[in-house]
Amino acid sequence: MRAFLILLVTVFLTACGDDGDGGGLLPPPTSCGAEDQKQFVYDAMLGWYLWNDSLPQSVNLSNYATAEDLLDYLVTFRPATDSQGNPIGRFSFITTTEADQQFYGEGRYEGYGFSPVLGAGETDWQIKRVFEDSPSFRAGMERGQRIIALDGRSIAEIQAAEGTSAVLDAGTADFTLQNLDGSEFTVTITEDIVTIDPVPQWGLIDRPGNSPVGYIELSTFIGTANTDPANFTAAFEAFANANVNDVILDLRYNRGGLVSTAELLANYLGGFVAENLLFSSTEYNADRAAQSNSQTFFSRLGNSLALSRLVVIATREDTASASELVANGLDPHVTVGIVGDRTYGKPVGQVAIDFCEKRLRPTSFQTFNADGFGDYFGGLPADCLADDDLSFAVGDVDNDPNMIAALTWLETGGCPVAAAPGGEFKVGPEDVAPQPHLSGPPHRELANAY
Repeated sequence: MRAFLILLVTVFLTACGDDGDGGGLLPPPTSCGAEDQKQFVYDAMLGWYLWNDSLPQSVNLSNYATAEDLLDYLVTFRPATDSQGNPIGRFSFITTTEADQQFYGEGRYEGYGFSPVLGAGETDWQIKRVFEDSPSFRAGMERGQRIIALDGRSIAEIQAAEGTSAVLDAGTADFTLQNLDGSEFTVTITEDIVTIDPVPQWGLIDRPGNSPVGYIELSTFIGTANTDPANFTAAFEAFANANVNDVILDLRYNRGGLVSTAELLANYLGGFVAENLLFSSTEYNADRAAQSNSQTFFSRLGNSLALSRLVVIATREDTASASELVANGLDPHVTVGIVGDRTYGKPVGQVAIDFCEKRLRPTSFQTFNADGFGDYFGGLPADCLADDDLSFAVGDVDNDPNMIAALTWLETGGCPVAAAPGGEFKVGPEDVAPQPHLSGPPHRELANAY
């Protein structure tokens, strides 16, 4: 049985994982009492955790009130850190089975529908994306606006007291927003079901004398990208018909998701030029290696491209896991450039183990490309640095610094001078605080959004 694989960064981060129903990996607990749940989680971690050899061989379960508390303790037994300085083991988490299935199957979560950039001290909140038809979208929230107050209190005041999560978790809040021109307005926003479009936009960029460049933005790796014909199918049919061989893949806010979606995208991009060649190897802990290790090879699809070059737009705090899997897996077979900033640094993923209407996702495997490379806990490096200027739309060919950097790299093999962080652009990698390990509803963590 193939585990339910997900490449995922948790807690204001996202994922890479399997696509099954999460059942069958372990016998269910005897009961759903607290002690049996804790024992189940401990046994599951001993069996499936990638670094299970680092776990204590005995634990006094009575020291922990819940299975979640026990997991928080167990993931501390991994000293290595990612590019943000956070413990690698923290990628393991527990959510509800329903929320997990809703998010990865349908791209749905309960929230406001926006993602912020958190500035120094997390007191400066600027909106980097708003999901279409979400409560925030309908209230007039837009990319580039700043949230300067919640319920009439400044972000700094709230952070010094109960924290913004406590305010937003109430489900309704008055947002005071500042537009790019400095004007302000206040609007009441109430949480509702947010449905994420995995492919918000795609298109062709004309190049005189050459075939057009294909551009596609992927917000997350979820099942609807695989099945909805308005997503991958339509985009790559248009790319193939236009003889596209250079693609800009915009993953700047994509923290990962389903391995199956990453593999499908890789087949569209590399299935023609790398048919039957190795895309990735998946390796588990020593106890599971013989029965669980696997390899995935490129398959040629009807609209697989004769790809020559792939440019990935990335950000240090957001481009993670399944996003990195695609870039790393294609690198041995085509020319891959990364613009924006280095990626997050998560070459590991989770399986899904169900118990008591909950889903445990222990970090269980690491992925490697055809060259055997998979040690990028510090992130995949950028070829051209560029700021994410929130005053322009994502994908704006004329003004978005990431698009300018991507197109310049394709045209010249070099980087535009203006793309270097620290210049006139407003939100650069050095301006963004590392994302904290926040507690909160898992659906928000997976979406990297409120």
